[in-house]
Amino acid sequence: MSDCIFCKLANGEIPTATLYEDEDFRVILDANPATKGHCLILPKKHYADVYEIPDELLEKAFILAKKVAARMTEAMGCDGLNIVQNNKEAAGQTVFHFHIHIIPRYKNDGGMVGWKPGKLTEEAKNEILSAFSAAGGALQ
Repeated sequence: MSDCIFCKLANGEIPTATLYEDEDFRVILDANPATKGHCLILPKKHYADVYEIPDELLEKAFILAKKVAARMTEAMGCDGLNIVQNNKEAAGQTVFHFHIHIIPRYKNDGGMVGWKPGKLTEEAKNEILSAFSAAGGALQ
């Protein structure tokens, strides 16, 4: 997409702090990091979200995420790490180009990625199981 900022970053049209690049992806430092070392894995081709990216490329993206996570942990000496991938506005996606956040975590950094745990009721469980099954049954 000609107006996608992440397409421009991924393809070198806008200068970035690049950590890694291959024919499919560019890994860059996030310009607005949650913590020191926060980086993004960007595919060079445009896919809006996880629903659009081909399975083969998605597989490569998460294998790359594991490698970047290991290297970042070694390099930064972080105490933990979040791998985050948001889809659609309701889930917090703000740039509609598939990307994976690698966020190094440090004790007491205050940047927790999380949610308030709820309780799975019998009614909700049955509703979800029924809806999931009705949507196509077993995953292939």
